[in-house]
Amino acid sequence: MPTKKKPQVTPSPERRRELLATAAEVFAAQGYNATTVRKIADAAGMLAGSLYYHFDSKESMLDEILSTFLTELWEGYDTVLAAGLAPRRTIEALVTESFREIDRHRAAVAIYQKEARHLADQPRFQYLADSQQKFEKAWLGTLERGVADHSFRADLDIRLTYRFVRDTVWVAASWYRPGGLHSPEEIARQYLSMVLDGIALDT
Repeated sequence: MPTKKKPQVTPSPERRRELLATAAEVFAAQGYNATTVRKIADAAGMLAGSLYYHFDSKESMLDEILSTFLTELWEGYDTVLAAGLAPRRTIEALVTESFREIDRHRAAVAIYQKEARHLADQPRFQYLADSQQKFEKAWLGTLERGVADHSFRADLDIRLTYRFVRDTVWVAASWYRPGGLHSPEEIARQYLSMVLDGIALDT
């Protein structure tokens, strides 16, 4: 008699998310090139061969981690940009959404900061370069609108301001921990107060 094949069991979405979260932490801590499938499997408490039941490569894991983060980021950003807010309110909303994404995807943000530049040269990760161009256009356009309608100073160096805000917001992924003393909204409020209003009192 022919041997009956065992029915294949589809891995649960919850387990897949758990493994991706573990992989993201390992990638963020050790870097993509230094991370092996075995290291991810060890961190997940499973055999390396078992990890291939869920993903065909570490590249696939990294791809899903980064694409999920950017998809959610742009869902929030696009909502803000479509709202037709004044420039200052747009900046405030974009910064707040950025800190929310750091809260949701801290490890993915750290990976993006370390790896995006060289990954973008690979066809599979072309969307990283596309996203960066879209990101820059959104922020520079908002700052330019603010100068034009006098929400921001006329002597503002638009590109320098963009780079400062971009880098000072996203570097928070290196120290932020979800569930800490301050919510992402509170951190955004404090950040915006410093950037837009300053920290010194008039004397």
